[in-house]
Amino acid sequence: MEKLKKSSGMIGRVISNKMDKTVVVKVERLVMHSRYKKTFKKTSKFKSHDEKNECKVGDLVWIAECRPLSKEKKTRVIEVIEKAG
Repeated sequence: MEKLKKSSGMIGRVISNKMDKTVVVKVERLVMHSRYKKTFKKTSKFKSHDEKNECKVGDLVWIAECRPLSKEKKTRVIEVIEKAG
């Protein structure tokens, strides 16, 4: 796979693996409100390329941006960090 720094990319949970070689990953991040200074969670869903179909629902994965692979797929699964228990 491509050489990447561990700091690049995002870590998220797989919420769907019903497509062939594609998984949907939910990434959560903490954001601070600009006026009220309260922190809250924002979630984003990314369709990611999984070449070997090794990801299952609930896995913790590391994804990174790559060239567009289809209309909505612009990220790639780099590594499965933790398998679903």
